[in-house]
Amino acid sequence: MKKSETENELETQKQELIAALKACGAVRYGDFTLASGKKSKYYIDIKKASTDPKTLKLIAQQAAFRIKQMDVNIVAGVELGGVPLATAVSLETELPLLIVRKAVKGYGTKSRFVGDIKPENRLVMLEDVTTSGGSARDAIDVIRETGASVKYVISVVDREEGAKENLNKAGTELIPLVSASDLLK
Repeated sequence: MKKSETENELETQKQELIAALKACGAVRYGDFTLASGKKSKYYIDIKKASTDPKTLKLIAQQAAFRIKQMDVNIVAGVELGGVPLATAVSLETELPLLIVRKAVKGYGTKSRFVGDIKPENRLVMLEDVTTSGGSARDAIDVIRETGASVKYVISVVDREEGAKENLNKAGTELIPLVSASDLLK
């Protein structure tokens, strides 16, 4: 595909996703406290989008389109928001799925992971919304302790509040499907 064709396809996909996110009610206005503790006048509820089959399929297709250009062999998601996204992308790409728990369970295997991970694995992580990149960074650190690598994080929406820069410092590229400034126009 020529570069201009790819750029046109990505812009078309972005506009489709913006319309779908707005249509399913994923964008809300009011007074909200984010996971980072910051206050915001808007909230992007990708869990709402994840429970809408058409929007979830669109997200999976768009992430899969980007993953075709990456040298990765596992799709990862952090509980809770990243799990339906990563599962849908795993189905779309036919790459194995890895779920990263936020904490070790006190029973069963007592592992932070659901799925197989090996030192030679190259992962792409799916995130619902990125603000500072802190949640993704925590999961990346845990994954890297196994010897595996995470070179890419695909976020459905990047709030443009430092995640890209913070993940770059960790040697990981943030690839947002949509940015907040695009979504809030």
